[in-house]
Amino acid sequence: MSLSKSLDHYLNSDGPAALVIQEPLMPVEGPEGVLFPATFAGGDGFPGGYNIDGDPNGENICLVDSVGSQANRIEPLFETDPYAELVPQIKIRAGENVISLLEAGHRAGDALVRCSALQEELQKAFRDVLRGNSEPLAKIAPTSIVFGVWDSRDTQAKLPRLVSSTIRAKNVRPLKRSAQFNPATDFVREGLLEEPVDKAARDAYAVRGFIHVPASGTHGGVIANGGVLRTATLSLAALKLLSAGDPDKTLKLRRYILGLSLVAFTAHTSNYLRQGCLLVLNPDAEREFAEVYPDGRRTPCPLTHEAALKYAGAVAKEFGVGESRIVDFDKERAKRDVSGESGGKGKKKGKKSDAEGA
Repeated sequence: MSLSKSLDHYLNSDGPAALVIQEPLMPVEGPEGVLFPATFAGGDGFPGGYNIDGDPNGENICLVDSVGSQANRIEPLFETDPYAELVPQIKIRAGENVISLLEAGHRAGDALVRCSALQEELQKAFRDVLRGNSEPLAKIAPTSIVFGVWDSRDTQAKLPRLVSSTIRAKNVRPLKRSAQFNPATDFVREGLLEEPVDKAARDAYAVRGFIHVPASGTHGGVIANGGVLRTATLSLAALKLLSAGDPDKTLKLRRYILGLSLVAFTAHTSNYLRQGCLLVLNPDAEREFAEVYPDGRRTPCPLTHEAALKYAGAVAKEFGVGESRIVDFDKERAKRDVSGESGGKGKKKGKKSDAEGA
């Protein structure tokens, strides 16, 4: 059996519905170490800060790293060797910056890309998606299919995430921290600066580091009494819905996207999430990598990252990786886009969904 056919059982109707990884994690200091989850702005009744569902000091679940954040950590992998040859390297020149499509927040639906020389080509590719043909988009932005995309400001074409990953902590105990900034000298007492005459002046001194500034009761991280778990899913059921028109092209498309998805899914993500949140595998808890079938059966998945990479290379050659290029951001296109004259549905204000990367 050729390498490109070796994983076709994942694409068959009687094959697994998904692959699932569950990795118990812990802070580098140990299971009882303090970790700092992501913080979020307030709104819609949410006061802001850590996202903790349930009793803040009892049975609860705390979001440590979101689906969008995890995707944004994994996707740039395809800019580096040996992964770069698996996808077209599309870059947008915007002023003095050259930005990879792999780093655009909304992927192929991002304003940066939409208002570039790729505009018409992408519009056509998204319209083809609406007609049931994802091959043109796979030639330009295949990782937009892997991690999900919503062309919310134009054609409204939407593809769900195939690979998703989230890190959550269970039964966390939030902590507070306080600090005190002391300037190198007392600038006012030494006559180096005038006494501040009002709150605005004192605030200005504080911002620039000229006076003592206390910081009390700020977020101090959490202790995860119930452990930390990274859960990742590769939705084979959604992948099997991809089409490229005729059966032969559809099979090559599905194999190609499967290869990219498996590479992303099995890749080692960074242990460092943010200051105070350095997580490693918990050696005392069991890691699961399973094939999950529609009837609920779970069987161990033997696939390694190295095997996934070899498979992805073989199917990428058969599919034909799209052209790599650098295109320019177009200010005139951006102006038309803002005014709703871009030829799509740009006047409709889009909202982010689970199909988009944060």
